[in-house]
Order: sequence, then structure tokens, then C-alpha cells
Amino acid sequence: MTDDSRPPVAAVAPVVSAPAPPAPNGAHNEKLASSSSLKQQPTVGAAAGRQNSWNLSSASQMDEKEADRLGRIRPPIFKNTFVEAGFCAAILLSMIMAEFLISGFNVVLPNLMVDLEFGAERKTWPSSVFSLVAGAFLLPFARLSDAKFGGYVVFLCGNAWMGIWTLAAGFAQSYEMLIVFRAMQGLGAAAFLPSGVTLLGRAYARPGRRKNFVFSIYGGCSPFGFFVGVLIAGAASQLASWHWFFWVGAIMLSLVCLMTFLCVPAEAKGAPVAIDHETGQVVPHPPMDWLGCATSIPGLMLLVYAITDSPYQIASGSFSGWRSPQILVTFILGVLFLAAFVYIEGWVATAPLVPRSIFKVKHIAALFLCMFVSFGSFGIYLLYASFYIETILHTPPLLAAAWFAPLAVGGLTIALLGGAFLHKIPGTVLILISTVGFLVAALLFYFIPVRDANYWAWVFPAMVCATIGIDIMYNVANIFITTSVRSDQQGLAGAIINGLVFLGMSFFLGWAELASAVNSSDAPDNMLRVSFLLACGCAGFSVLLVIFGIRIPKATAGLTADEKERLARQGNSSTPEPPLVSDDSSAPAQSKV
Repeated sequence: MTDDSRPPVAAVAPVVSAPAPPAPNGAHNEKLASSSSLKQQPTVGAAAGRQNSWNLSSASQMDEKEADRLGRIRPPIFKNTFVEAGFCAAILLSMIMAEFLISGFNVVLPNLMVDLEFGAERKTWPSSVFSLVAGAFLLPFARLSDAKFGGYVVFLCGNAWMGIWTLAAGFAQSYEMLIVFRAMQGLGAAAFLPSGVTLLGRAYARPGRRKNFVFSIYGGCSPFGFFVGVLIAGAASQLASWHWFFWVGAIMLSLVCLMTFLCVPAEAKGAPVAIDHETGQVVPHPPMDWLGCATSIPGLMLLVYAITDSPYQIASGSFSGWRSPQILVTFILGVLFLAAFVYIEGWVATAPLVPRSIFKVKHIAALFLCMFVSFGSFGIYLLYASFYIETILHTPPLLAAAWFAPLAVGGLTIALLGGAFLHKIPGTVLILISTVGFLVAALLFYFIPVRDANYWAWVFPAMVCATIGIDIMYNVANIFITTSVRSDQQGLAGAIINGLVFLGMSFFLGWAELASAVNSSDAPDNMLRVSFLLACGCAGFSVLLVIFGIRIPKATAGLTADEKERLARQGNSSTPEPPLVSDDSSAPAQSKV
């Protein structure tokens, strides 16, 4: 593969203030190693290139105690705790809304099928098109966040866009309108999810307990948002109409936009500035990889369309599934487009959407595969558990929403405890626990009886295991990947993580629906069990993959990826660079709050 052609860059310093004079000699750097080393310096422009980095001489000598202290303090971009809280709340609420529109839609879908007059064999496409579009456009929006506009602009516009189309979805009059509105919602999610990780990843670049806590809460918003979506959708379906599910969502997205406008610090609103350490000059950002976009987006959409629409062809009787010309053509075209994308990224693009450097992190390819398959299992579980509870167990919408409460409670509990155990337990162990959680959740619904199914014996433990699966995997992956890549690749990290979530769900939901359609002559509960069996297979594969192919360390405090890269480059250079730290007395103090 061809790696991104840019020179290595330092962490983008978000704080702008008066520059301080450089340290006179290396002895001063050694002194800082035992005191307030690694203070982030101001970025004013290219002329400040040699003064706006970390004290890397001290970084190489930083002990465990100092690393832990630096991992606890508030990042200097935030003037006080209230600004930090508002900043985090805006990004966390956006994550809640992404899950809100996925889970809640599954609850209102039976009512939509009646009002918009479409059959059960066509239910998968409205559910999966949101995830498909979001997953397909994540990488281009990540490049815009990292290199063009910065995280703030893309994040704000993405939430506003989703809000507009969520409002419109409440007025849908046909199946086709619903598909278009859901696709447009997915485009908004594709914009704000990687840019949200860009904002979080740059603000909390330092590995440590504070980053662990913030990213744990961020991951906990996934199951919490899922529950909020189910609750609001259940209330709307039972007390009003499905239209109110979308309208309430639009109101909440308006709140996200307002909080973003008011609470994101001014220093984070501009496009990132990258400095070449050796020349002190501003490094041009990589251009958009248009060839990569032109092959990845249609490739993903055509492939998933073929898988998702084939069950409808079987059920309609007009064609025989995969023998349908439109299925065969779209599937083959999708595979060809994706093959072209791999070739372009590896051998043609000078600034690929997925640079080769991301795969230099040990075990990351196996982790990506594990996430893709695990989130596919979770997506099958979400959709078919909702259908099983409502259509087989005949549970009223509001009671069904209450049955999903363990997802929210468990997710928040794991999130609050995440900062306490993520730096103590190896990531491999946590990922293994996560995959076992996915497996047990699917198994419980596979064996659940049709009549007299006891909630506490079957549904409750399945929900607890599901939240253990999704929350732990999302948290560990977020922290591991964002800590392993440079500051100018945080949007890329967010795109990959969320892309694996959405594409995994869309891809395996299509196969689950196909399996159900093939067994359509069976009783309704048996059709759903086939899908749960596929979810079990996906989760079981992930368990084996973790045991034999993934090794992730503890999320302890330490150097950032930028600092590690620069130290390695300095170690290979025979010409020492000038000191990069301003006088300690003139450096801005960092709060311990």
C-alpha cells in the first residue's frame, strides 16, 4: 500500500496565547522531566513551529507517577470545568441521537408498515439504509474533519442536516419517501460521528484516566441512546403516533446544535494546523481522495443493496432471490467497485482515505475484523429482539421499552466504572468479555420459549449481556485506536470505528433477512430464530478471533502517538534539534480540576 505522503506532524496544539522564549539548554529540559513537563505550547503559525510542541526530551524521561498526573488534569483547551462539561455534553448527546434513530425506528416500524402499506419482507431496507449511508460516507467526512474544515464545522453541519431530515421523516407519506429521508439522516450521522471523535480525540490527546473516563461515557451513550429511542418510540406509538418519534428527535438535534455553538471553545473551531518539526513550516493538508470516494461509496451501497433486497425478491415471487438480474448485477458491480477501491488506496492514491500507517499498529487488522463481525451480531440482535418481543410475545410498546431498560442502566454503569478499570485490565480480556456477551445475548433469544417466556429468566439477562458486549467493545476500541494514531488522524479513527459499527449492522442484517426469507414457510418464531442463530455464529467467530489473534494492552497513562513518533524520529537522527519548550515560569498553568 502507499502511505500518506505528508511529513510526520506533531500534535495540533489547540491553545493560542503569547509565545514564550525557548529553553536555553538541555539541562533545563531535564529539570522539567521531574516537574511540569509536557506542557502544550501555543500555536500561532509557521514561525512558532519550534515552540508549539511537547517537551520531548522530558517526555522520554517521564516516570509513571508524572504520566499518571498528566493523564488526570483538565486539558488546557478548556478554561474551566463548565466549559469542559458543556463541550462533552454536546458530543455525547449527538452519539445518543445516532442510536436514538436506529433503535426507536425498529419500534415504530410495525406501525409504519401499516400506515405506509408495505409488507414485512421490505422492512429491512428502511432499517438498514440509515446505517448503510452513514457507513459509506464516514471516510470522506473524516478527511474533511481532519484536513479541510476541522471537526467543529463538520460536526455542527452534520447535526443540523440530520435534524432537518428527521423533521421531514415525520411527514413521510410513502415507502419511497421514508427510504429517502432515512438515507439523508444517515448522511448527517456520517458527518458528525467522525468529527465528534476528532474534537474529543484532540481535546483528550493525553492517554490517562481522564481520557478513559470521557471515552467510557461516550461509549455508554450508545446503549443509553438505544434505550431512549425505544422509550420515546414506544410512547409515541402507544400514546400518539409514529410521527412524534421523528419530531421529538428533531427537537433534540436542535438542542445539540445549540450546545455545540455555545460550548465548543473558540480554539477548537478552526481547521487544524500541522507543523513540520524539522522546518517549523505549516504542512499542507492532504487533498480529498476523490477516486477513493468514487469507488468506496457505490461499492458499499451496491453490495449491501444486493444482500438486503434479495429477500424481497424471494418473498415477492417475481424472481428467485439471487437469480434476479438486479441482484446479480448490483452484487457484481459492488464487488468490482470495492476491488478498485482497494487497488486505488494501495497503489494509486497519494493521500488515501485509509492510509497505510493505520495498519502499523499491532493487531489492529484483527481488531477491525472482530468489531465488524461483532457489531453485525449486535445489529441482528437489536432488530429481531424488538420484533420478537412485539410480534411473538405480543408485548405492548411501552412495556417493550421498559424491557430494554437494562441496556441503558448497564451501559451507564459500565461507562462510569470504565475510568476505574480500563487502566488495570488488559484490553484483550475486556474484548473477550464483550464478545462472550454478544454470544450469550443471541443464544438466550434463540432458545426463548414462544409462550410464557419469563422476562427475568430470558430477556433481562440477554439485555445485560448485550450492553456488556456493545459498551465494552466500543470503549476499548475507541481508546485504543484514538491513542494509537496521530492527532491529525483522529477523524479517521472515528470514521473507522463507527464505519465498522454501521457497515457491520447493515451487512449482516441483510444476510439475516435472507436467511429468514429462505425459511419463510416455517412458523414466524422459527424464522426469527434462524436470524438469532446467525447472530450466534458471528459472535462465536469473534470469540475465537480474540483468543487466537488479538492482543491489546491496558489503557495506562503515557505518551501520545505524536510524541512517540517524534521521539522515534529523533532517535534515528544524528543532528539534535533545538529545545522545544518555553521557560517553565512563562508557560500557562494547567488546572488540576
